[in-house]
Amino acid sequence: MMARFGCVLVWLVAVNSAAAFAPTTTQNAARSLALRMTTESAAKDPVKVGVIGCGRIGIVHLGAINKAPGVIPVIVSNPTISKAENAAKTFGVPKFTSDAMEVITDPEVDAVWICSPSQYHADQIKACAANGKHVFCEKPIATDLAETVEAINACNEAGVKLMIGLQRRFDPNFLRVKTAIQNKEVGNTIIIKTCSRDPSPPPYEYVKGGGGIFNDMAVHDLDMTRFLAGEDPIEILAVGSCHIDKSIEDLPGSEAFDTASCIVRYPGGVNAMVDVCRQSSYGYDQRAEVLGTSGMIATDNVYPNTAKIYKKDFTGNADMPFDFFLSRYFEAYVTETEAFCKSLVEDSAVPCTGIDGLVALVMSLAADKSAAEGRWVKFSEIIEQVYCAKPTECSLLANSDMFPEGFKPTKSFDDLGNIVVPDVDKQKKEGSFINKLKQMVGI
Repeated sequence: MMARFGCVLVWLVAVNSAAAFAPTTTQNAARSLALRMTTESAAKDPVKVGVIGCGRIGIVHLGAINKAPGVIPVIVSNPTISKAENAAKTFGVPKFTSDAMEVITDPEVDAVWICSPSQYHADQIKACAANGKHVFCEKPIATDLAETVEAINACNEAGVKLMIGLQRRFDPNFLRVKTAIQNKEVGNTIIIKTCSRDPSPPPYEYVKGGGGIFNDMAVHDLDMTRFLAGEDPIEILAVGSCHIDKSIEDLPGSEAFDTASCIVRYPGGVNAMVDVCRQSSYGYDQRAEVLGTSGMIATDNVYPNTAKIYKKDFTGNADMPFDFFLSRYFEAYVTETEAFCKSLVEDSAVPCTGIDGLVALVMSLAADKSAAEGRWVKFSEIIEQVYCAKPTECSLLANSDMFPEGFKPTKSFDDLGNIVVPDVDKQKKEGSFINKLKQMVGI
């Protein structure tokens, strides 16, 4: 469906924007690690998958795939081929390669796990779509907003599933908080708080060009506030500073921050507060809290054991909290992998969509803009920068002379239906495009 802005054609998709933006439920993710399948799905041929990237996170996903019923890994890749070979031997995968495209184009492969460095994600997603492969991709889809929309639309137009790895949604601690909110265990939500503090700051080389603290760190917390709120945010106020590694102060924008705070406004007066810091002397600090009208629920840090020590000068946990994201969120990574395997085997909706990945990016970009300009930023300000001549040909109007000032098409935050093609699961749920048109014109 198309509409005109002046003489320029802009692709519009007739979908209910509120439904397109509704956060997914936690029912699938909350299931036990052992995937349960129907008799019908168990009788189907196994879903054959490939994995791109055999680093730490790729190995975690590969191990979970190898144990999930109804799914078998058939090929893995890594630029350092010895890593691919070792992974193949460890998990009994018959083929390995140094070329990611050999995984994507393999005729046996039904779905691809993208666990490569972030700068390759968008192109690999598009290649998977072009070859009819379902996709699981570690976040981010891309750091560029327009390229993110293109990658999502490529999958949606090709009719393949796309799931984004926002693993904290699958953490049992945060899921318990989500369940309490859904069941009104603490009444109606008033305030949401999240905290993320790394054990130690990353090297200068990592921070430089990394997109800044909001995009490479706070994005998980911003997504978690939306997940817990169960609604789409309205605007954000963010600030940042440098307290730990003074060497990064010469970097541009929010790359110069090692500490940041955000306030996110949600409908109904609910506020969410996020604080992030690149150093915590006491270990990896990951907590969430929700204050409701009749109580409060909060998570604690996760420790390798429950042992406590009692001494004359100290009482507390015998050991420090986990000091690395992979150990802290290992169970969540496994659960999200199994959730996508389940959606492939049973052909059910994915629990964390491309839209979820896109909104997380929009939130982090808005936080960056807020910190730079010292003001509240509406998320619609970020969305309205995207112009798509076609679903897979998008650009940022902020960097374009296509429209004179004052004549640029504008979109609100909940109007993503105007730029994003509905995904394959949504299309099946809502019926064909023709049927949708008939409903609109009353036929």
